[in-house]
Amino acid sequence: MAVMYDSILARSFSKHEQKKLRYGAFVCCLLIALCFCTLLKPNLNPLPALKLERSVGVKQKILALWETNSTQQVIKNVLEFPEIKTEEFENLSDQVLADSADLQQNASILTSPIESSMSVGEETKIVEVVEENLEPLCKTEEPRTEYCEIINRDVRVDANSSSVFVASSSQIWNRSWTIRPYARKEDKTALGSTRAWSVKPVQTGAQLNIPQCTRDHSVPAILFSTGGYVGNHFHEFTDVVIPLFITSRKYDGEVQFLVSDMKPWWIAKYQAILKGLSKYEIIDIDKEDAVHCFPSVTVGLKRHEKELSIDPSKHSYSMKDFREFLRNRYSLKRASAIRIRENRQRKRPRLLIIPRKRTRSFTNTGEITKMARRLGFKVIVAEADMNLSKFAEVVNSCDVLVGVHGAGLTNLVFLPENAILIQILPVGRFQWLATNYFGKPSEGMNLKYLEYEISNEESTLTQQYPLDHPVFTDPSSIGKQGWLAFYSLYLQKQNVHLNVQRFRPTLLKALELLHQ
Repeated sequence: MAVMYDSILARSFSKHEQKKLRYGAFVCCLLIALCFCTLLKPNLNPLPALKLERSVGVKQKILALWETNSTQQVIKNVLEFPEIKTEEFENLSDQVLADSADLQQNASILTSPIESSMSVGEETKIVEVVEENLEPLCKTEEPRTEYCEIINRDVRVDANSSSVFVASSSQIWNRSWTIRPYARKEDKTALGSTRAWSVKPVQTGAQLNIPQCTRDHSVPAILFSTGGYVGNHFHEFTDVVIPLFITSRKYDGEVQFLVSDMKPWWIAKYQAILKGLSKYEIIDIDKEDAVHCFPSVTVGLKRHEKELSIDPSKHSYSMKDFREFLRNRYSLKRASAIRIRENRQRKRPRLLIIPRKRTRSFTNTGEITKMARRLGFKVIVAEADMNLSKFAEVVNSCDVLVGVHGAGLTNLVFLPENAILIQILPVGRFQWLATNYFGKPSEGMNLKYLEYEISNEESTLTQQYPLDHPVFTDPSSIGKQGWLAFYSLYLQKQNVHLNVQRFRPTLLKALELLHQ
């Protein structure tokens, strides 16, 4: 081809003219290149360094692409990948994969500098990062409790200021929380006797007086209160013991309990349970001058919204697990109640009557005992005291538990499976309380439940009011006067004189259930 063009140029132009044409063509090429560079201004700088970062622990995985340059602010977008597996993501980059907790909580636009693994002199900024469903530090929207679960952080507990500091090299959360660590948040009376604790995220480099650690711990901690209604057996279990089991069981004993509003008698009463959940001596945190530092801290307790219950789909444990834990801690021998049809030794089923000493007590316990024995029961009359271990053995040895609505029925947690709870309802329309406090919970414990509602004549209130009084005909009118009025009348001033003949069919039904 080149030979053909040379022959054409030789015939058409002289050697001098050919030389001029070549120079002209070269100059034209230079002009074209110059115009290209002047008008289009191509970027001849080296390609920018890339940093890939993944958000961890949120439902939607986000892959952020950042441009980093020592003289320019970072620009660019966020590429969203709804489902990125951890293994796949880690193969995308050898750069540092930062934890999502280093991002501003629930923020849609972040512009603060962040720590970078780039060389000195480079500054990295997030210009536009959208992150959805970031888990909050504290859960305040739960129906019955509030708690903060601070995992894998520098956590400092300072009792002098009633504060839990969450130290970090960058400002992660822009707010603090106040938590009363007693699992009955809707009850202002209970929380009134519960110490408030502030959970404060702080930046270690900021000009703040962050307390220095004076006692370091290698295990997580749980901070909870024994204030509130502690002193009432029912509330001790539903507000503290069961929530503490839910919150701490996953640690298998490797957890430190920090107790606020501590009552030494309560610690002694539940010593077997507490030692089964933690291998460490309990710290009365209110009396501590030291600043205790932990790798993780939970402030407050998790709980199910229903009384004496655990939601296994949410907490990985059930009431069956809790009752097995109790049997183990108190060395309870019986896992199941007697089955009369399989009772070759013809043992009599055991019936426990809780008489109650002060209020809502039986005034004719002797009559009830005689009638039950005639039906074939072996009757035990016993009341719980501070020796919970001994009473747990008594309850576990029985097949039927009978008692008037009250905290004493909480001991149903020690009954063997398929045992029967008979709840006596005094005058006052206790159906809602009876069902939700003991009726439904007993079903969740694999127990059988019977209910006996006394007649007006069986209440000792007849000694104070005529039968046509609103106390009997319209208890809701008393309830409208407030809980204290209802409590004072129906729960404190009323005892029960059981009509044994009227109650007899209920015990016969219990025997029938024990045959099944």
